[in-house]
Amino acid sequence: MTVTVTTTGPPQPDDGHGTAYDVTVVGAGVVGAAIARELARYELRTALVEASDDIGNATSKANTAILHTGFDAVPGSLEARLVREGKELLTAYAAETGIPVERVGALLVAWDEEQLAALPELLGKAERNGYDAARLIGADELRAKEPNLGPGALGALEVPDESIICPWTTPLAFATQAVRAGVHLHLNCRVEDITGDDDGHLLTTSRGPLRTRYLVNAAGLYADEIDRLLGHDVFTVTPRRGQLIVFDKLARDLVGHILLPVPGPGGKGVLVAPTVFGNVLLGPTAEELDDKTDTGSTAGGLGLLREKGRRIVPRLLDEEVTAVYAGLRAATGQEDYRIQEYPGLRYVAVGGIRSTGLTASMAIARHVTGLLAATGLETGGPRPLPPLTMPTIGEAFPRPYRRAELIAEDPAYGTLVCHCEQVTLGEIRDALSATVPPHSLDGLRRRTRARGGRCQGFYCGAAVRALFEEARP
Repeated sequence: MTVTVTTTGPPQPDDGHGTAYDVTVVGAGVVGAAIARELARYELRTALVEASDDIGNATSKANTAILHTGFDAVPGSLEARLVREGKELLTAYAAETGIPVERVGALLVAWDEEQLAALPELLGKAERNGYDAARLIGADELRAKEPNLGPGALGALEVPDESIICPWTTPLAFATQAVRAGVHLHLNCRVEDITGDDDGHLLTTSRGPLRTRYLVNAAGLYADEIDRLLGHDVFTVTPRRGQLIVFDKLARDLVGHILLPVPGPGGKGVLVAPTVFGNVLLGPTAEELDDKTDTGSTAGGLGLLREKGRRIVPRLLDEEVTAVYAGLRAATGQEDYRIQEYPGLRYVAVGGIRSTGLTASMAIARHVTGLLAATGLETGGPRPLPPLTMPTIGEAFPRPYRRAELIAEDPAYGTLVCHCEQVTLGEIRDALSATVPPHSLDGLRRRTRARGGRCQGFYCGAAVRALFEEARP
């Protein structure tokens, strides 16, 4: 097995096949990683290029972590189809590889007569999208399902198959399987310019030139800028900031479902949702920005969330806050994905992938691979990928510190380092020596949850840093 993960040096093939890749995917978020994994099923020289030092290090890491049914997508849109297909693919893949998923269901709660009147139309929309399990429920049944709701809820649309998922393990699983199958992962490799000729594309990157026959642009917030390097001016990405509040695990019993607002003219609004880590999320805001790097939280944004949360689940605001964070979504002003192939350029643009991209990622990957074939890429027949089992970091699953047989075999799995999140020495050791290891403490946190609990590393920070530094080359 050839494993290639590079963070320095020129990003060229070193496997004896020549000086060019068959396909290069720009952007290692959840969508780019999924595309690289899908391409790894074929006898191709494939590169996955990422500007930052880790997988899923931008929009993907700050997702609201919902595995959608696609019930509320625009019927007939590409997004609706890919979310529907992607949900089935990712659900099966998660069960196969150990990605944490919990089917908790969702409730779209109506708080006034106007919202209540909108629920039948949303039910019809779900049915037009091929989802037939949704149903309308009255105030009494809603209160029985969610006794901690604030006063005044009039009814809801129940969507029983909406689920929560780990947003960090998913792209890491895709990338790990891709790299084990031979894809070259180049981190800290920002694309600065692109020129083309009859042989394909020459990418000027921050680590030197990279030549590729075919190119996939999955650069997320920067997909429009990469697209313009190819000579197009088709769409513009406007970063939409979503701030969120993470409440302590003691709040988890307050919420049984994903509590969604009824969408209005201003968008989908603020939700309350459990997480696979045992916390409760409140958010996101929706703020149009100019700065594609502005992931800071603001007093105004957090104040708005607390105001919204107080109406939805009043008791939630009495609970301790574990963390606040913000992510940027790639808004394009269009209610659909912007996925377009350019046969003459041997190029596929994958833009405007919103928060549903996590759910749709595997279906997007299949769709893009089909578009590459339509542009002339000869893939040949698919081959099986190396089997994969991801570390267990979801609370509803058997964590290492609770597995006596594992601890008996290796006491490191019984040695707690992060007590808030019950992260063991064995888990940290495994993450640091993994196929795609972390290159920062935040990357280690996303792989293990170390430093992600209520003390935010106050007690374990020094020990975790020492382990991280010891493992660095």
